[in-house]
Amino acid sequence: MITIHAESISTIENYKLLTGSVVPRPIAMVTSLSETRVLNIAPFSYFNIVASDPPILSVSIARKQGQMKDTARNILDSKELVIHIVHEEMTEQMNHTAASLPPDQSELDLTDLHTIPSEKVNVPGIREALVRYECQLDQHVAITNGEGIIVQDLLLVRVLCYHFDETVIDHEHMYILTEQLKPVARLAGNNYAGLAQQFSVDRPS
Repeated sequence: MITIHAESISTIENYKLLTGSVVPRPIAMVTSLSETRVLNIAPFSYFNIVASDPPILSVSIARKQGQMKDTARNILDSKELVIHIVHEEMTEQMNHTAASLPPDQSELDLTDLHTIPSEKVNVPGIREALVRYECQLDQHVAITNGEGIIVQDLLLVRVLCYHFDETVIDHEHMYILTEQLKPVARLAGNNYAGLAQQFSVDRPS
């Protein structure tokens, strides 16, 4: 067993160890609106469920050279966002939205994606997504490094409305059909994964 103390290695080495071992990670493709109503689209794999009562999701967004990213700034300003689960056919389009653009330019212009109006928030969703969540900001946690510098914006967001393509949900039983959804997960570096072999394990009584 190799033991490594986190404080003894660099930031990039911590990043490599975590992103290479905390796998697979679901990907949230997030839409948000700027104050001038420019649509921002960006993917994040520091994303997961926090609670189901109330329904809370987390998205953690790294700052770039100490500056808050457009997505985080937009959400803090408007308190609204839409989160989409990336499926296999969206992978290439999702990758286009990872480009660094100025705040007055929309990542939508780099893709073949289309928007769709939301019901509970002003931020539009992405029509091609099979799953999307309309969300409202619940909490913002500024994460600091050892020097007291804010390096990450952790956003806890409350789901207000779910949208599921009829092919990926058993509506009667409220089951998601993951084989039909074909979600994409992030691994380390530029590597991604789809669903592998599934198996069931009975819980102890």
